Amino acid sequence: MNNRGSGLLIPIFCLPSRFGIGDLGLEAYRFADLLSKNNQHYWQILPLNPTEIKHGNSPYHSCSAFAGNFILISPELLYRDGLLKKNELDEYLLPEKAIIDFARVYPLKHSLLEKVCAVFLELERWQEEYEDFCQKHSFWLDDYVLFEVLREQYSDILWNKWPVGLRDRNENSLLEIRKKFCSELERQKIIQFLFFRQWEQFTGYCAAKNIKIIGDIPIYVTYQSSDVWAHQELFKLDKNKSQLCQAGVPPDYFSSTGQLWGNPIYKWSAHKKEDFSWWKRRITHNLTMFDLVRIDHFRGLVSYWEIPTKEKTAVKGSWDSGGGEKFFQMLKDEFPDLPFIAEDLGVITKDVVGIINQLGIPGMRVLQFAFGKDFPKSIHLPHNHISNCVVFTGTHDNNTIRGWWKNELKLGQKRAIKRYTDKEVNISNIHWELIRLAQSSVAKLAIIPVQDILGLESEARINTPATFCGNWQWRLTSKQLLKLEEDALPILKALSHTYGRINF
Repeated sequence: MNNRGSGLLIPIFCLPSRFGIGDLGLEAYRFADLLSKNNQHYWQILPLNPTEIKHGNSPYHSCSAFAGNFILISPELLYRDGLLKKNELDEYLLPEKAIIDFARVYPLKHSLLEKVCAVFLELERWQEEYEDFCQKHSFWLDDYVLFEVLREQYSDILWNKWPVGLRDRNENSLLEIRKKFCSELERQKIIQFLFFRQWEQFTGYCAAKNIKIIGDIPIYVTYQSSDVWAHQELFKLDKNKSQLCQAGVPPDYFSSTGQLWGNPIYKWSAHKKEDFSWWKRRITHNLTMFDLVRIDHFRGLVSYWEIPTKEKTAVKGSWDSGGGEKFFQMLKDEFPDLPFIAEDLGVITKDVVGIINQLGIPGMRVLQFAFGKDFPKSIHLPHNHISNCVVFTGTHDNNTIRGWWKNELKLGQKRAIKRYTDKEVNISNIHWELIRLAQSSVAKLAIIPVQDILGLESEARINTPATFCGNWQWRLTSKQLLKLEEDALPILKALSHTYGRINF
């Protein structure tokens, strides 16, 4: 972020494809081409970790902080690499819909990969590359595949209810599982190899196009995950390995009862004792995948909201200290370029602001938050922006701009927007007026959700925090992609040129 820049926000799973969900195939490459052609050199995505229907398909609720999501593997690229035949590829086609039908996508991709893994084992040309991958990623891969096989064997019973030898990771018990289920473990490793191979090829293509990928690290991991099972000492658990408390945030803009996430809380004293080894590996892993990383809920690294496990909302919690100065010193020592973006939204106190300023990493400014009760003093208003920040019209947690205007704004807020822009703003032009504000900001980087440059309404919202159903389903259709190419992106390109965001 040495120069002013501009980019788009769209998760990989939201892209068009012929297989029911966006993936790492041809449409991802086409989208990268469109970004490059229109001088948009940043592409922000969401976490790529495994998701599940029973957890609402949220990329922030995963069984692994390291593994890749198998449903994002491209069948087209598997066919290109000789792992599928043409007639087999055609068996997995799904009609294009505006939302993802996860109930069809998961079993189809699972069936496809079962077939691919059998072919893979017979091809000698892959073996050296595969063995190198397994060796390089062994620090998380071995635990992850064991965990996945055990989850399947115990029908997703929580890991602390498994036989004691497996729960406590007795070496003899684990050795017995490795011998008994060696073929299943191998299959899980192959799937991860195929995901990371496709991801590495894709990011190499983006780099050649001068496109930087902005990844996302969820601050917390999930209790039913290989991360907690393999590193029990790093989390606040009782003698039976159950959670002592849970994560969330107090009442905020999104919810009057706060957000109860339910994740286990880090035992920061144990992380300090091991010199933050797990965090170093996690961040290093992400920085091999992405050019920049947005740290979700950054304030939780400074101080976090801890909620008793018995509570059903996040209201009755308390603040406690996070990693402290030693953690942030580790960041500076291990990652001196500090290629991070701090998600600093919500309840942000002076100590959090102080750490962000001390590190010199950019925070976030969201124009949808700019016209509330603190207008015209809001830090989210462009005249209050600083250079070292990233401005968004909205995030993946917000409504679309047109949906926000139509369904959420009060009359006084609409008047404030009209005064601020000195325009006769209405639902037909509000998205472009806010995009212009973002592009004209002194913020070094402006990121626009794809839904906003297309002028889509609430049906295109990706996520509504503190709700479970109907999230993470929106998809960009082929027709919308064509509109993006022919109409919307050229307008954005002109705005980026006008406001000095084309410096590559």
